Amino acid sequence: MSKPSATIVVGGAAGAIAFIAVVIGIVWFCKFHSKKFSNKNSETGSSDPSALVEWNRGGTSSGTAPHPMAVRQFTLEELGQATKHFNESNLIGYGSFGTVYQGLLRDGTVVAIKRRAGPPQQEFVSEVSFLWEIQHRNLVTLLGYCQESESQILVYEYLPNGSVCNHLYGPSTKLEFKKRLTIALGAARGLCHLHGLKPPIVHKNFKTANVLVDENFIARIADAGVSRLLEKIEEAGPSDRSSVNVFQDPEVGSSGTASDVYSFGVFLLELITGREALHNDNLGSNESLIQWVETQLSMNDFVDHRLDGSFTAEGMRDLIRLTLQCMSFPGRRRPKMEMVVRELERIQEREMALTTIMGESTATITPGSLLFS
Repeated sequence: MSKPSATIVVGGAAGAIAFIAVVIGIVWFCKFHSKKFSNKNSETGSSDPSALVEWNRGGTSSGTAPHPMAVRQFTLEELGQATKHFNESNLIGYGSFGTVYQGLLRDGTVVAIKRRAGPPQQEFVSEVSFLWEIQHRNLVTLLGYCQESESQILVYEYLPNGSVCNHLYGPSTKLEFKKRLTIALGAARGLCHLHGLKPPIVHKNFKTANVLVDENFIARIADAGVSRLLEKIEEAGPSDRSSVNVFQDPEVGSSGTASDVYSFGVFLLELITGREALHNDNLGSNESLIQWVETQLSMNDFVDHRLDGSFTAEGMRDLIRLTLQCMSFPGRRRPKMEMVVRELERIQEREMALTTIMGESTATITPGSLLFS
């Protein structure tokens, strides 16, 4: 063997040995960090193995990477301490899932705790785990759950500004038009996210009281998926629903996302009028609703008078038109929430542009200026 050939062989052998060493090093590094990551998950995850999230069920609903931990399981003892043992002084309302309390956790986090009577069920844990994965800026965040002593409990983030009802009804409160548009757009985006899941989640109990606002008045939809949860655990229906619910689609046999669109239309109606729709007997058909709107417009008694000086005729006209489209019959004529979001974005963008150039105005909106198609 010549000297150059020997050099090549030795060099090749050395290179092969170096390559093998690198491969062994990579394998060792991966095994070590995999073990470390596994240990980290077991230390920070829920203590209840049955509460582990089924990550691959239907994909990641939020469009982001999966959460590193399972849904948190609280104990009844810590939630009792957080609410002064569910004292009436911490009671803040009644919702579709039951009684709602404000609570203060040991780490200083303020939470909303929803409690109902119910036996322990694995289906409850599985469904809560599924709903916990659904994260969106315009949905109230589900933090965890508890199942003890014949109680089923959901723990949510707490929003101190409360629902839009607190800021909409009554003569002393005022939400200017652009802020109402922002709230409407946020709520629309939340519903659009739910409807875009695979399979879609229909809220089924969307209403003004279930649209909360944070400290920046960003809209956050409450109770997303709770109707589905109650159906899964064989509950007849949300406890706070009365026989008359103006937000519920009156179309016989209606179901699916179109029913949420109708409810959203009623929500828009309340944002425009500043009044509860509860006593409006004209809801239920295109003809009666349009006639009522036309009458109220001709009497200059449709748009909330507290909005005077904060909107343009074009912006209000387009919002009224969208409201009627959302509440139209039959349900198949209603727009999808994706289209509602786009239209609200367009109205908001145009309103901002017009008020910047021309200043705000309250030009009269006549019935003839509305397009109801």
